[in-house]
Amino acid sequence: MTPATVGAPGSARRSLHSLWLLSSRDLRVRYSTSALGYLWSVLDPLVMSGIYWFIFTQVFQRSVGEDPYIVFLITALLPWVWFNSAVTDFTKAFKKDARLVRSTSIPRSIWVTRIVLSKGIEFLFSIPVLILFAVFAGAQVSWGVLLFPVAVLLQSVLLVGLGLIVAPLCVMFGDLERTTRLILRALFYASPIIYGVGNLPGVFADLAAFNPLAGIFTLYRVGFFPDQWDAMTVSIGAVLSVGILGVGLWLFPRLERPVLKEL
Repeated sequence: MTPATVGAPGSARRSLHSLWLLSSRDLRVRYSTSALGYLWSVLDPLVMSGIYWFIFTQVFQRSVGEDPYIVFLITALLPWVWFNSAVTDFTKAFKKDARLVRSTSIPRSIWVTRIVLSKGIEFLFSIPVLILFAVFAGAQVSWGVLLFPVAVLLQSVLLVGLGLIVAPLCVMFGDLERTTRLILRALFYASPIIYGVGNLPGVFADLAAFNPLAGIFTLYRVGFFPDQWDAMTVSIGAVLSVGILGVGLWLFPRLERPVLKEL
């Protein structure tokens, strides 16, 4: 494809083309070296769902979540895998392709957004699994399913904002890569994945609303579990996601030059 076909250097069209090329490259590399290919995008959340379903329904008397519990788990675990894998990759977004980052003229922010896009495509590929479980488990579909695209959009906004913050900081401060992994482990249990916001007692429910993932996961779940709707949690999650994107857009240009010096 000639340069004229994809726009002039520095144009939005050229940037979008570069974003797609890098994202599709990530997907090809990931799947070309794997015998299971696509299954890896759903295997991790399915195994986790199975483990938590067995523990909370077969071993212990469950007092959190809603029935069918396996669908309750998957509606949050699938987007969590997208979030977790994207943030993990942010920590090495520039180090992994340092030579290309230094030598190419495309906007450096694309090295962050291509992670969000490629991981987001994997997430979308996993949606049929959620549909199958919802059908076989007898989950009821409500009007809230129309909010599913809103959840995808908000999560994309949140991830781009986090990536613009985390990726350059991890280049400048090496210990942040390990710190980020520890934070993600704690965030898994601090997010309403194996439970709902409404299951939290007292002040903890109010505090959970300030985790932007709580509002996003609520939007994913409300299509199958209308009782999970919480306007305050969703509103705060939306505001925080947009706010984090704003911080990232402000901070990234100020860190770009120091990052290039470190690479």
